[in-house]
Amino acid sequence: MSIASIMVALDTGEAAARRVRLAADLARRFEATLTGVAARKLPNPGPAADIAAAQASYDDERDRLADELARASDVFQAGAGPDIRTGWRQAEDGAEAFLVRQARGTDLIVVGRDAPRAGHDAMVPDPGTVLMEAGRPVLVVPPGVERLDAARIVIAWKDAPEARRAMSAALPFIGRADKVFVATAGGEARFEGAEEVSDLLCRHGAHVTTNLLDAPGGEVAEAVLRFAKREDADLVVMGGYGHSRLREWLFGGVTRDILRTSPLCCLMSH
Repeated sequence: MSIASIMVALDTGEAAARRVRLAADLARRFEATLTGVAARKLPNPGPAADIAAAQASYDDERDRLADELARASDVFQAGAGPDIRTGWRQAEDGAEAFLVRQARGTDLIVVGRDAPRAGHDAMVPDPGTVLMEAGRPVLVVPPGVERLDAARIVIAWKDAPEARRAMSAALPFIGRADKVFVATAGGEARFEGAEEVSDLLCRHGAHVTTNLLDAPGGEVAEAVLRFAKREDADLVVMGGYGHSRLREWLFGGVTRDILRTSPLCCLMSH
C-alpha cells in the first residue's frame, strides 16, 4: 500500500504554515501529490432596508474572502516548496463541507487539531467533523508540530471496524517505522485480540510489540498518551468513534479526549 495523494487544510493562522511543511515532507517521503484546500462561507448579510448598502457590504466581504484565500495560497506555496507536485483548491463554502467533498480525490487528509472557537478564523475546519464525514484517514496535527518522522508508532487498538480501518490506512507509515507498539487499555484489553494484530503487522515486516496498559478510572486516552510519551513515539493510530445527532457529532470519550488534548500527531479513521 502507498500514499499517492495528500490534502492539507489551509487557513491564514500560524499553525497552518507548520502543518503545510509537515504535509510537504510526507509528500516527498511517499512521492505523493500535495493539494492545499481552503474555503470559508460569507456571513449572512441579514435584512437590510438599503439595498445599495447591503450590496456594498456583500462586496466588501467578498473582497475580504478573496484576500484571505490569496494569503492562504501563499502560505501553502511557501511551505510546500518547488520540489513536489502540488495542487490548490479554494471556494466560497463551509470549510468542512468543501474539504469533505474534495476528499474523494485523496488518500490522506491533514488537518489541525484545534477546532474553531468563537471569533476564530472560519477557514479552520473542525477535525472531528472531517474525520466523521470524509471517509478518508485523517492525520490530526497539534499546534507547534511541523515534522512527523513516524519512526515509533503506537496503535491504540480496540477490536472495532474503525480501528481496523485506521491500522490499514497506517500501513505505509508502519512499513517504514523503526518500532510499532500495539497497545490496548481498559478492563477488556486482554480480550481485544492485540496479539493477532501484532502478528499481522509482523507479516507486513514491522517490528512490533504488544502492550496491555493500565487505565485507572477508565482514562484510556490518558493511558495511551502516557505510554506513547514513555516510548518516545510521535504518531498514534486509532479509530474515531462517534455518531451524529441533530447535525452535531457526539464522540466517544477516547476520541473526544485525543482530539482535544493530544500533543502527538494522530492518524484516525472512522
